[in-house]
Amino acid sequence: MPSTTLKGRNVPIQLWAPLEEVDSQVITQLKNVAALPWVAHHVAVMPDVHLGKGATVGSVIAMQGAVAPAAVGVDIGCGMAAVKTSLTANDLPDDLRKLRLAIEDAIPVGRMSHASPAWRDAPDKLRDVGQSLLDRYAKLDGPVSAGTVSSQMGTLGGGNHFIEVCLDTDDAVWLMLHSGSRNVGKVLAEHHIEIARRLKHNQALVDRDLAVFLAGTTVFDAYRRDLFWAQEYARFNRQMMLHLLEDVVRGFWPRVTFAEAISCHHNYVAEEVHFGDELLVTRKGAIRAGQGDMGIIPGSMGTKSYIVRGLGNPQSFESASHGAGRRMSRSQARKRFTVRDLQDQTRGVECRKDPGVIDEAPKAYKNIDSVMKQQQDLVEIVTELKQIVCVKG
Repeated sequence: MPSTTLKGRNVPIQLWAPLEEVDSQVITQLKNVAALPWVAHHVAVMPDVHLGKGATVGSVIAMQGAVAPAAVGVDIGCGMAAVKTSLTANDLPDDLRKLRLAIEDAIPVGRMSHASPAWRDAPDKLRDVGQSLLDRYAKLDGPVSAGTVSSQMGTLGGGNHFIEVCLDTDDAVWLMLHSGSRNVGKVLAEHHIEIARRLKHNQALVDRDLAVFLAGTTVFDAYRRDLFWAQEYARFNRQMMLHLLEDVVRGFWPRVTFAEAISCHHNYVAEEVHFGDELLVTRKGAIRAGQGDMGIIPGSMGTKSYIVRGLGNPQSFESASHGAGRRMSRSQARKRFTVRDLQDQTRGVECRKDPGVIDEAPKAYKNIDSVMKQQQDLVEIVTELKQIVCVKG
């Protein structure tokens, strides 16, 4: 059950994080969300909660007849994918640098794209999805060129996005990655957020970043169309990266096999029924954790991650945290930590250890074990992972 319930102007705020660990700015932001007249029942706040733009990261907001684009965020459909391999720790070399470099060579990171669309050389099932997404994008009046959309299918991006090779507690090797809808999702989100801010019914809001579209309007329909397309694009992007990553692994271990992949969004909107009401549920930094749903909750580039199974807790709108959550901003981390700190915090992990990733230092994040303990009523742990290779954008 939530550790704290706060009174909001319209609905209460239920937190799965200790109140003393939640920044006052975050509380203000949550109260602004809870004051929106379209929010239903309550706002659910996950244990990895931290400050975001407009809506708080780690929040689950259920609305009736409305949706707030900023509550989704600019990386529409951002999420996780993971797959267990037939390899074990004994199959791996002592030096994993060649494997990391091969992954970086196969999957563009940061702002980079494939020189030619990688999805066109994928198996038929993936290729059909890629073509369908492009065909539908042509009907969206999309602000990004179709060529860019196509060449970024199967690319990582930057920031906190990553590709990892992990070991579970039985020494089985897993592949895991975190990414979203790349530049096209960002541009589509910013386009719709700006439209929402100008709508008459949003002018009196305390925080205009929480501007909403109302169901039954043309602008709502346009956003819903673009939103759902971007969410599918993000999922496909992860599927393509897993395909490319599996090819890299086969190059080193030709006999390797892979289990069925696990995939989950953690920045998205879903049309769901809760407490008997049809709602638009926005999870910004939260995964769906319905009864039996498989999910992925990562820590940081030097700590554990978890494969989990949802418990279907109705009070969280069947949701759970999306990760450890930041305990300090990127700028704070860059001021606080040095390259030596990064090296110490990522000892034993084959990864970049340079100034460009200092803001991703593990101690910039909350303690993942504490986060997991605070949501024992939301998910059960299926598998514990620890990375041995980490690729950052």
